[in-house]
Amino acid sequence: MVVAFFYVPTGYYLEVPGSAEATSNFVKVDGKHDKKKGDFLLTTVGIVQGSPFQLLKSMGNDFETIYSREDLMGDENSQEYFQVQQYYMKSATNNAIQAAYSAADKPFTKKYLGVYIMDVMDNSDFKGKLQIGDTIDSINGYKFKNANQFINYVKKRKKTATVKISYVRDGKHKSASGNLVKLKQTKRYGLGITLTDNTEAKGNPPTKIDAGDIGGPSAGLMFTLQVYSQIANKNLKDGRIVAGTGTIAPDGTVGPIGGIEKKVYAADAQGATIFFAPDDPVTKLIKKYDPTYVNNYHLAKRAAKKIHTKMKIVPVKNLDDAINYLEKTSK
Repeated sequence: MVVAFFYVPTGYYLEVPGSAEATSNFVKVDGKHDKKKGDFLLTTVGIVQGSPFQLLKSMGNDFETIYSREDLMGDENSQEYFQVQQYYMKSATNNAIQAAYSAADKPFTKKYLGVYIMDVMDNSDFKGKLQIGDTIDSINGYKFKNANQFINYVKKRKKTATVKISYVRDGKHKSASGNLVKLKQTKRYGLGITLTDNTEAKGNPPTKIDAGDIGGPSAGLMFTLQVYSQIANKNLKDGRIVAGTGTIAPDGTVGPIGGIEKKVYAADAQGATIFFAPDDPVTKLIKKYDPTYVNNYHLAKRAAKKIHTKMKIVPVKNLDDAINYLEKTSK
């Protein structure tokens, strides 16, 4: 019983402070890492299975949050959850390249690869044939330029139609055939999959971002700053350790993320002196559905106060806010 109390996993997980890692380790521009003094740090949260002891110990800890497996992963298994997080990271790095090259007025191209499968419904005829992480590049030989074209093509098929899907999995081209099914809570028929656009951005000079096993979209802003500083040849770090978090859109808009309190903790532990936090607008609609909602910036400020850090919490709504702050505060 004692061993079980300390070591046996429960059905619950703990979200805890993760790591703060230099983006220069993951980014190469024209085949080279950034060697300038200072660091841009991406920040992460850690997810661990909680034993009874760990769950009990975490109660009352402002920097550890308990989640059920369903709250964390929904209907996905661990492998599917990891694949979706990897997609979010890939999307974040593509957006980072677009935002950075646009801000630096450098040329880039955006290639459409197909639709990325986020989920396959239980009633889908493609259940067991397609899986999360596959990219569909044609249907019945028809090539499409975005997800909407794909959806509209499927909408025009008869409900008794059989369709042939061509897709890519782990770099290999495959195909599968199946019938349309009635989509839940609608009168329409479709493939029974959840999808999103899968794109690839390439710039000149070429940039490669390899985040390894790190998943999710929250490193978008920090990757963008790293890429921008290299392609624009600007020393934005100026010897400083600059951390932060936030999604990035191709137009440079910074979006909110989860677990920002743990990321502030991780950044402070790594010696950061600046932390960029998304200053997402709190709309009336958000307040209607969640009257207690607090935006990322204010959550980060609270966290910084609790750990008594001297790290400056800087609100950002877009990429320009971060660049301008670094330029104005450089030596």
